[in-house]
Amino acid sequence: MNFQQLRSVREAQRRGFNLTEVALALHTSQPGVSRQIRELEDELGIEIFHRAGKRLTGLTEPGRNVLPIVERLLHEADNLKRAGDDYAQAGSGTLRIAATHSQARYALPPVVRDFRAAHPDVTLHLQQGSPQQVARLLLDGEADVGIATEALTQYTELVALPCYRWTHNIIVPLGHPLAAEAEALAAEGQVLSLARLAQFPIVTYESGYTGRAHIDDAFSKAGLELNVVLAAMDADVIKTYVDLGLGVGIVAAIAYDEQRDQHLSAIDARHLFTDNLTRLAVRRDAYLRDYIYAFIATFAAPLDRATVDQARSGHGD
Repeated sequence: MNFQQLRSVREAQRRGFNLTEVALALHTSQPGVSRQIRELEDELGIEIFHRAGKRLTGLTEPGRNVLPIVERLLHEADNLKRAGDDYAQAGSGTLRIAATHSQARYALPPVVRDFRAAHPDVTLHLQQGSPQQVARLLLDGEADVGIATEALTQYTELVALPCYRWTHNIIVPLGHPLAAEAEALAAEGQVLSLARLAQFPIVTYESGYTGRAHIDDAFSKAGLELNVVLAAMDADVIKTYVDLGLGVGIVAAIAYDEQRDQHLSAIDARHLFTDNLTRLAVRRDAYLRDYIYAFIATFAAPLDRATVDQARSGHGD
């Protein structure tokens, strides 16, 4: 039994049993992948995959039971390598961060700047995706740290640590009547109502992104229709279409900058929608190199090493 056999089995399942893709991922040949899988099956005395001729078509029942063990073995081998690197390559290495578009664009830049200044020998690899994709990258061992507002608490294999709360803003083009109304209401100590906002077409985030669930929930509880005319993953896209007059935007407050977005007006919407909580997640069973702890503390100062370890052990969730 060897690690190449285990990797062949894992990649076959991850890549939909397509041996051509498995061979590309493992930098080997398709016959080589087939041989590695067969040799492991012969050693274990079971068939891990169903076959149609030479094609793999799915996992057998024994294969479904074996696969989690294969995943754990490979994960622990990776942990062992990282533990060695902590001593052999102290202070250097690669930090793989998975984040949603909003986090990567607005929250991470100052953190990355400060971290790089303190850890110049660490190479950063930033991957962007949906909250579910961020979680999957962590689960598959392809990211060390994941940052998102949605989804990360849904997986028992992950520890999702609270970082900071944030609210939404309503954004409109300069001169839009809604901005003037909000200003007049504020002068009288009042705030814009959700019913008034519901009279406009809305441009906001895709479902599952950047607090969209709280927006939907507010309209639903008020019995109001949310007329979304365009949904996007990225606040910059939303702002572009608001500027074109497509509708009224709802974005994360951090995405609006008064200097950068001089062509837009922002209306504080914290009274309309529930606060959102951004979380940073790691695999519960991952070996975290020293600089990963340092990055976590840079992103959210209260999350020191002791706090992170306590949460991962199950005593601080």
